[in-house]
Amino acid sequence: MSESPRVLLLGRPGCHLCEDARVVVETVCAELGVGWAEQSIVDDPELERRYGEQIPVTFVDGAQHDFWRVDADRLRRALTGAL
Repeated sequence: MSESPRVLLLGRPGCHLCEDARVVVETVCAELGVGWAEQSIVDDPELERRYGEQIPVTFVDGAQHDFWRVDADRLRRALTGAL
């Protein structure tokens, strides 16, 4: 059984900030060997209502981490436990 990804990226197709966030998440997670997943809010009315104005939104270990822009150093610190 595989582990759940530690990072979740919420976004929607055609969102340029989501594309930028994907590059950061993909790069940092690959560097650290951490799993990640991406989910569109388009087909989920509840996710659209909650996060539609904030996308992209990242979650680390189930907790909301960032929105709009993903900072690579901040994400790296969250994943490594560094202060």
